[in-house]
Amino acid sequence: MKKMLLIAALVIGFAGITSAQVDGKAIGIRFGGLAGYGAEVSYQHPLGSSNRLEADLGWNYYGLGLTGVYQWVWDLSALADGFNWYAGVGGALGLYDYAYTGGTRNNAFNLGVAGQVGIEYNFNIPIQLSLDYRPVLYLFSGGHFAPDGVALSVRYKF
Repeated sequence: MKKMLLIAALVIGFAGITSAQVDGKAIGIRFGGLAGYGAEVSYQHPLGSSNRLEADLGWNYYGLGLTGVYQWVWDLSALADGFNWYAGVGGALGLYDYAYTGGTRNNAFNLGVAGQVGIEYNFNIPIQLSLDYRPVLYLFSGGHFAPDGVALSVRYKF
């Protein structure tokens, strides 16, 4: 078991040293965003050979949200050709209308700091699948933390 953990750590460590090639733009849907209750229109724009900006506009039962994340992308082709992993930081805006226990409605404007980490697979056709985790720390409305859950994205690359 220790040998397997060591091998996995070495593979991930080697993959972390190698930068991935960000090639082109992508647009699609991110399912499970906005605290796991909605969907987001997701757009990725390259900013360099291994960096990009991801902008997501989402909606759910409670309201609307806009998130922008600057991402660093690394090659994970040690698993298979087409795999990358990424991490990033950014900001989030939200307009929400939700009820607390007791039935009182609360309208809120939120501004927050977001982090994101995920893995993606780029097919030989212009389709990309990704799985990520993006928590947000909102600065207004009592400074609450939104874990945002794990989201699955399907994007068309162009």
